Amino acid sequence: MAIGGSSRRNDESGIRFSRTFTVALFILSIALIVFDRPQARSPALASMRAGITDLAAPLLDLAAAPVRGLANIGPYWDNQARLTEENAELRRRLNETRYWRDLALQLRDQREIYEQALNVESATTQDRIGAWTLGDPDGPFVQSRLIGAGARQGIGQGDPVLNVYGLIGRVVETGQVSSRVLLLTDLNSRIPVMADRSNARAVLVGDNSEYPRLDFLTRNADLQDGDRIVTSGDDGFMPRGLPVGQAQRDRQGRWRVRLYSDQAPVDFVWVFPFEPVRSPEADPATDNTESGDAELDAQQASADTALPDTNPEGESE
Repeated sequence: MAIGGSSRRNDESGIRFSRTFTVALFILSIALIVFDRPQARSPALASMRAGITDLAAPLLDLAAAPVRGLANIGPYWDNQARLTEENAELRRRLNETRYWRDLALQLRDQREIYEQALNVESATTQDRIGAWTLGDPDGPFVQSRLIGAGARQGIGQGDPVLNVYGLIGRVVETGQVSSRVLLLTDLNSRIPVMADRSNARAVLVGDNSEYPRLDFLTRNADLQDGDRIVTSGDDGFMPRGLPVGQAQRDRQGRWRVRLYSDQAPVDFVWVFPFEPVRSPEADPATDNTESGDAELDAQQASADTALPDTNPEGESE
C-alpha cells in the first residue's frame, strides 16, 4: 500500500523546479537577449556563431536535399509537359511563318512586275530610322512620347512611327536631334483607316483611352469583330497598309480598335520617312515646267519676228 500511494503521489505532483531555479533561468534568458544585440555582441561570440553556422549549413542543406527532390517531382514533370506543348506550338507557328514569308516574297515580286508594266511608283517606306523613346510629361499633349532622333537623322513632321507590332502614332514636332510623337490614343489624334477585309473607311479618333474609336463610318459599313484595321492613306500624309489593330465593339455598341502596339512596351520604335502627295499648285516641278513653256513661247515669238519677209508678191512689185 505504501508503494502504491507513493507512486500515485509522484504521478500527481510531477516534476517541479524550485522557485530559485526558475528565476535563474528567466534572468539568464533576459541576459542572452540583451547581449545578443549586434552592438553588444563580442567579437569572440560573433566568430563562434559564424563558425557554427558554417558547419551546420552544409549539413542542413544535405539533409534537406532529399525532401526538396521529392517535393519537386510533381512540378518537374508538369513543367516538362508544358514545355513539350509549348515546343509543339512554336514549331507550328514557325511553319506558318515560313508560309507567310514565302507568300510575301511572291507578292513582292508580282508587285514589282506590275509596277514596271504599269509604270507606277509606289511609296518607298523601307528606309526606316530607329530611335529610343522617352516619356513626355511636360508636353502639350496628354498621350505623347519623345524619341531620340530628329531632322538631322532625316525625320520630318507627319512621319509614321511604329514598334515591332504596329503603328503607335505620328511625328508632330521635330528638332535637330529629337522629335515629339503624338500617340494614336491622344485626344488630338486623327488617322484615316480602313478594314483590310472589306475596305470600309473610317477615321481613328483618340479619346485618351486605351482603345481609340472609329468615327465617320457609313451606316451599312461592312465591319466585323476582329477585322484587321490598317491605315488607308486617304489623307496623303501617311502610307497605306500600316497595321493599326483589330476592330471590336464596346459596351455602348460603338466601334473601337484594340491597338497592335499595346502588345509590347513602347521602348524602341521605327520612324518611316514618307513624302506626302503634293498638290499641283505646290509642286515645284509644275512651276518649272510652266516657266520653261513660257520661255519657249517667248523664244519662238522672237524668232518669228526676226525672220525676213519672203513674200513673192513683194518681189514682183
